[in-house]
Amino acid sequence: MAMAGGGGLNRSSSRGQLPPQELLDDLCSRFLLNVPKEELESFERILFLLEQAHWFYEDNSVEHNPNLKSLSFKDFTSLMFKSCTALRPYIAHLDDIYKDFNNYKFRVPVSGAIILDDTYERCLLVKGWKAGASWSFPRGKRNKDEEDHTCAVREVLEETGCDVSSLLNLDDCLEVSIGQQRVRLYIITGVKRDTVFAPQTKKEISEISWHRIDDLLPASDDAVSRGVNGMKLYMVAPFLTKLKAWIATHPPPQYQKSEASAKVTVWKAKNSSSGSTPVENPVARAGSDAQHVDNRPGRSFRNFRFDTASILQSMEASFLRT
Repeated sequence: MAMAGGGGLNRSSSRGQLPPQELLDDLCSRFLLNVPKEELESFERILFLLEQAHWFYEDNSVEHNPNLKSLSFKDFTSLMFKSCTALRPYIAHLDDIYKDFNNYKFRVPVSGAIILDDTYERCLLVKGWKAGASWSFPRGKRNKDEEDHTCAVREVLEETGCDVSSLLNLDDCLEVSIGQQRVRLYIITGVKRDTVFAPQTKKEISEISWHRIDDLLPASDDAVSRGVNGMKLYMVAPFLTKLKAWIATHPPPQYQKSEASAKVTVWKAKNSSSGSTPVENPVARAGSDAQHVDNRPGRSFRNFRFDTASILQSMEASFLRT
């Protein structure tokens, strides 16, 4: 019988065992109990915390214990709602809470960077971890109260290992709206093509490469597109017209036409879902692989009476009993 809000745990890998209650209690304590009270005032914030718990479970618990089952975020959320005393009363509504969270999540502003090589003929793209992942500019969702340029620097560092803080110019940015989401990318120049790149996150990026901008065309308003060589792109095409216009008015300081190949891979993992392996220097992720927005109407749970004090008391009581 399908679990409420979980879609049935049989959708996850059939191999491995479900996390024991002791581990679920530890995750609940680590990611829900010991947070500021304002983080528990809405289901959106709670699911963001559960998303971090899910990453921790997959990147640490599963990796160090192959007997554990790898879970989708939806199945993981269902388990946490069932195991956490404070969340258990809401499990009957979890399908709608989850859908409402996804709609909210894809309204959160995104920031990142378009990194150009010395000649401005190529830009740096990163490829997601999962099988069939798209290529995109390094970017991610803005944290609460985080400024756009701060988010861009953080995301670029996490996804490429490159610190662009000293190269970022607040005026050199492009912005588009994709669905209900605002995406701002800062144009970064002065990065040499032989720069050493490597992501600082686990199981998020499988490859980093320089790509010829002309091979990314045609430009369009579509979030998902294909380059001239068939490469799958996400959140790239809507920026290309503005990027070409910016380059036309900002010639590189020392223009020297490049004869290198169209694609230059500078980092590639091994044995991931898309042919790569995890990186051994984890940094907490702020986002995940790009997905499509589910714009279907869903009941909003922001008006639920969510008493933070009673939730904390319930959580504390449950752990005192264990």
